[in-house]
Amino acid sequence: MKWIYEIILILFSLSLIGFFIDFIHHNRKANKIAFWLICVVWLLQTVFFFYEVFGEKGFPVTNLVDSLFFYSWVLITLSIIINKLFKIRFIVFFIQVFGFFILLLYFAASTTHNQLNDSIQFVHEILIAHITLAIVSYGFFTVAFLLSIMYLIQYRFLKRKKGLKWMWQLGDLKQLDRYSFIAISIGVPLLLIAIILGVVWAYFSASEFYWFDMKTIGSLLVLIVYVGYLVLRLVVGYVGKPLATYNTGAFLILLVNFFLFSTLSNFHF
Repeated sequence: MKWIYEIILILFSLSLIGFFIDFIHHNRKANKIAFWLICVVWLLQTVFFFYEVFGEKGFPVTNLVDSLFFYSWVLITLSIIINKLFKIRFIVFFIQVFGFFILLLYFAASTTHNQLNDSIQFVHEILIAHITLAIVSYGFFTVAFLLSIMYLIQYRFLKRKKGLKWMWQLGDLKQLDRYSFIAISIGVPLLLIAIILGVVWAYFSASEFYWFDMKTIGSLLVLIVYVGYLVLRLVVGYVGKPLATYNTGAFLILLVNFFLFSTLSNFHF
């Protein structure tokens, strides 16, 4: 069953990223792909659901672990209905984030309850996915930072109306700003999923987990800072130099979290 759990989580994660990109960029193609991915997740969950009802002869709400599965199935069902009928993208994304968290809790709890060896391996794979997604998100944030630095350099030379010919190879200012925005739009959902995986791993592993651990606080701070970037762009309406400067500062916070807070953490490397 473990490999089916992993497939469901991968599809669910890709769906979350797609819905987030659609929410930020109004990308209907991303929405369509994400919708079909979440439909596949819902279909697989529905198969499990009917197996529990008719195969095990019981409705899956008799204990806390089974209730988590049914809870996540209800949330995914509601998100699909809302997405098709009401077109409220913001609430759909957050319903699915919460549904992903509940489903991940169910998978971890069910493997822990059933088989010890599978539980240890599954929890370890959650840790690997947590670290991998976090580092990949940092990669996108790094690309966004470099694009912002290129923007600021290009902006400075254009302002002074001087510079070498090779400076024009840095790219158009609007293009640099847009690509930085896209990189952060991908990095944010990846980091969000990584944090959710990290919380679930810490809860089911033997490691002591502290919400006030420096690495935990640092990761949440990085997420909040980059969400702040999206708010400034989408809600406040900032573009160009102010956001490039903000992004540069955000990346410095990321570096502090990665190199300094990791050494001060009680359970992170």
